[in-house]
Amino acid sequence: MTPSRRSALHLCVALIASTAVSAFAQSIAYFPPAGTWAKKSPAELGMDPAKLAEAVSYAQQHETERPLDLSDQESVFGSLLGSMPTRRAKTNGVVIYKGYVVAEFGDTAAVDPTYSVAKSMLATVAGVALRDGHIAALDQPVAATVKDGGYASPHNAAVTWKMHLQQASEWHGEMWGKKDDFIGAAQFGKGERKPRELKQPGAFYEYNDVRINRFALSLLRVMDKSVPDAFQQEVMDPIGASSSWKWVPYANSYVEQGGKRMPSVSGGTRWGGGMWINSWDMARFGYLWLRGGQWGGKQLLQPSYVKAALAPSEHGPDYGYLWWLNTKGKNLPGLPSNAFAALGAGSNTITVSPDHDLVVVWRWHSGNSAELAKRVISAINL
Repeated sequence: MTPSRRSALHLCVALIASTAVSAFAQSIAYFPPAGTWAKKSPAELGMDPAKLAEAVSYAQQHETERPLDLSDQESVFGSLLGSMPTRRAKTNGVVIYKGYVVAEFGDTAAVDPTYSVAKSMLATVAGVALRDGHIAALDQPVAATVKDGGYASPHNAAVTWKMHLQQASEWHGEMWGKKDDFIGAAQFGKGERKPRELKQPGAFYEYNDVRINRFALSLLRVMDKSVPDAFQQEVMDPIGASSSWKWVPYANSYVEQGGKRMPSVSGGTRWGGGMWINSWDMARFGYLWLRGGQWGGKQLLQPSYVKAALAPSEHGPDYGYLWWLNTKGKNLPGLPSNAFAALGAGSNTITVSPDHDLVVVWRWHSGNSAELAKRVISAINL
């Protein structure tokens, strides 16, 4: 056998072995049943208890400056369209290592708005829609299947599902009384923007909740059910989430679909409403993505979709399908390049590091979510 053929054979054997190890790791991974999550002491999993305690202490000392009554909501984000809680919980969180709970702090059962973490949840619903054939292909124009007038203009007709997922759609119009241009302090608070030239769909990234809300409505249209119903039936129930979470629509975001009145939800809590959820359910959601869209032997999301969702887009700031990535090492400083996160205002965050088999939920904190994750990782005796 020639050296080149021998090298190729060794590479093939290595790839097969790597695949087998990965499949074995998945098959033996622990998945928490509904209503409970097994805990292990740090020492049982080879962690340094003192360093982990230091990490938790750090988290507890870095609470957000957002007022407890969230009374700054309209000044920061603009006029409300949906309801808001009268009080939020204080900083809290959960640390999941190798599938087990190794730390928790604060009121982890509090059901609070998680802001733009809901965008990553919308991406998950889109993955279900693709899995079930409601979306034929992500590069297909949304106008091919959504006929409610939202994509009737020549400009919007070019918008694809993938463009929505990467926040590069440049969709032009109004949703629930908010225009896509984000002009005006009354409507958009401190998030108002200066006028700019509209680009061609797919050519420009802009973090834009109006366009995300259009995307959410389009998912409702093709799935012929509300996004909360789809999320519950296809994601949250299979992963054993609680019944305490709720995806709250705006007061005016109801539509007729198939002869029924359905709520169309938002991708955040910028204007009220949005996903209200506790830390445990956020941890389950993050753990689903850590496990590649698989839960207890059932593949809820196609592996190809998970891979694409966690790949950087052409125009975004290290952004996938409504997930923040770290391929450039900037969004999550100090974490591996394959780490990723769902980030919401407040801050409400889910940070995932596949290299460390780690999910960290940290809510109502200040600073970058990587700061806590780095401290947890320092407690792992590699």
